[in-house]
Amino acid sequence: MKFEDLLQEIDGFGKFQKMILCLSFLGRFTLPCHFLINNFIAGIPSHHCDISSLGGDGDFGDWDLLKNLSMEQRLTVSIPKQADGSFSSCLMYTEPQLHLLQLQMPSNSSNITTTQLPTVPCQNGWVYDNSTFTSTLASEWDLVCERKGMNKGTATIFFIGVMFGAVFFGSMSDRYGRRIMLLVSYVSGMAFALGSIFSTSYVMFAVLRFFTGFSITGIVIVTSVLIVEWVDIKSRKLVGVIDSLSWTFGFMSLSFLAFFIRDWRWLTVAVTSPVALAIISWRWVPESARWLIANGRLDEAHHYLKKCIKMNGKQEKASSIKPENLSNIVMSDRGGRKYSYLDLLRTPKMRKLALFTGLTWYGVASTFYGISFNIAGFGVSIYLTQFIYAGVELPTKLSVYYLIDKIGRRKTECGSLFLAGLSLAMVAAIPKDHKVVRTVISVLGKGFSATSFATLVLYSSELYPTVVRQNGMGWNSFWGRVGVALAPQILLLDDVGHGLPQVLLCLIAVATSLVASRLPETRDRCLPETIEDVEGTRALHVESPEETEKLGDGKS
Repeated sequence: MKFEDLLQEIDGFGKFQKMILCLSFLGRFTLPCHFLINNFIAGIPSHHCDISSLGGDGDFGDWDLLKNLSMEQRLTVSIPKQADGSFSSCLMYTEPQLHLLQLQMPSNSSNITTTQLPTVPCQNGWVYDNSTFTSTLASEWDLVCERKGMNKGTATIFFIGVMFGAVFFGSMSDRYGRRIMLLVSYVSGMAFALGSIFSTSYVMFAVLRFFTGFSITGIVIVTSVLIVEWVDIKSRKLVGVIDSLSWTFGFMSLSFLAFFIRDWRWLTVAVTSPVALAIISWRWVPESARWLIANGRLDEAHHYLKKCIKMNGKQEKASSIKPENLSNIVMSDRGGRKYSYLDLLRTPKMRKLALFTGLTWYGVASTFYGISFNIAGFGVSIYLTQFIYAGVELPTKLSVYYLIDKIGRRKTECGSLFLAGLSLAMVAAIPKDHKVVRTVISVLGKGFSATSFATLVLYSSELYPTVVRQNGMGWNSFWGRVGVALAPQILLLDDVGHGLPQVLLCLIAVATSLVASRLPETRDRCLPETIEDVEGTRALHVESPEETEKLGDGKS
C-alpha cells in the first residue's frame, strides 16, 4: 500500500491538513520580510560631507569666512556639485571656493567650470537626509562612499547564513524529524534577530545577521516539506500555491511596515514579532507520518494518523489503520540506516537529480532576488515599488495553480524563467530616462520570476524521495541562497555599465530554463518514498508495465 492510498482514505486535504497549512503560515510570514528587509534597513539616504565643524582650525584654508554665509552658500563653496546639480556625496573642496558664489548671480557668466578644482574625500563624516529614513545601517555606521560595498554586503552575509542554514536544517530534519527542528529554527531565529538590534558595531551586527539567516531558513525548509508530505496528490498544487502566497503577503506587508517604521531597529522588531505566535502554536504542529514510517517509528506515525482521522471526521477508518499495517508502506531500508547528503550522490539518477535541481534553484533565486533587490532608480517611491513588486505576485502565483496541471510542472518552470529573462533583456535595452516603461517591464519580470519560484518549491519537493527529501531540499536551498547572496554583488555592476546586471541576470534565467527542461515531470505522480524508487530498483507490485517504467524514471 502507498501512503497516498492511506491519505485518500482519511481525507488528504481535510481539517487536519488545513490546520498544518495555517500554522506554517504564521512562521513563514516573517521570512520574506527578513529576506528583503535589507532594501530598507540598509537604505542609503541622501548625504554630503559634514562641514559643520569646519572653521578657524586652518586645516583646509580659511574656513572662518564660512561663518557669515547661509547653509546653502556654505555647501556651494565647500562641496562640488554633480552633473544633475546635486551636491557630491563623497567629496569636498580642499579649501573654500568663495568665487563660486558668483555663479548664483544672474549677471555673471555660467561658463565658470568647477571640474578642475581640487577636492578630497569627506574629512569629518557625513550629514544625512532623514526625510526617507530616520535611521539606517548606512547612517548608523557611515556605510557610504568607499564603504558602500559593506552596506550591500549586509544582504550577502545574511544569505550566506541562510545558505549554510539550509544545509544544516535539511540534514537535521531528515535525521531527527521535521517537528523538533522547526522549533529550533523558530527560537534561534527570533533570538538572533532581536539580538541584532542591540549591535554596537557593524561587525557585531553582521555576525548576528549571519546567524539570523542561518536559523530562520529552517522554517521554510521544514514547513515546505511537512505540508507536502501530509496532503494527497491532487492537493499538492493547491498547498504549494497557498504556501507561496505567504511570501507574497509578507512582501506586501514589508512595504507597509517600512513606510510607517523608518528606524531600522524597530523595523527589525516588527518583522520578527510574528515568530512569537509561531512558537506558541508549535505545540499543535504534527510530525510527518510519512517520515516516521520511513524511519520505522510506526507507533508514533499511528499516533498522528489517529489525530488526522479524528479531526477529518473519518472515525470509521480508525479500526482498519493499525501500526502493523503501516509496515507495508515502505519496503526498503526502513529504520535500518540514517541518510545524509552523500546519498544524493551515491547513485546515478540521484546525482543527476541533485545536479539539475541545484542549478535550477541557483538560477531561479538569483533572478528573483536580483529583481527584488533593485527597487530604486525607477522614479517611484521605494515603498510603492516594493508593494507593486509584491502585488504582481498574486495573479502570477494564482496562475500557477492552473498551469502546473494544465501544462505540467516542467513547462511552467521553463516558460516562466524564459519570460523573466526576456523581461530583463528589455529593461537593459531601455534608457534610464524611460522610467515608467522600465518599471512596468520590471514588474512583469518580477511576476514571471515569482511564478518560477512558486513552481520550483513544489516541483523539487516532489522529485526527491521521502528518506532524503529534507536533505534534497536543504541541498537545493543551499544553491538557491548562493544565487541570492551573489545577487546584490551583481547589481553593483551597474556602476561598470548601464544594464550590465540585467544582461547577466537574463543570461542566468535563460540558461536555467534549459537546465530545468532536463528534469522529469511529476504531474499526477505519487511521491517517491525511497532512493530505490528513483533508481527503479525497488521491487514493488505494479499494475502495468507503464507503471514500472515510471518507477524507473523516478516519477512514481
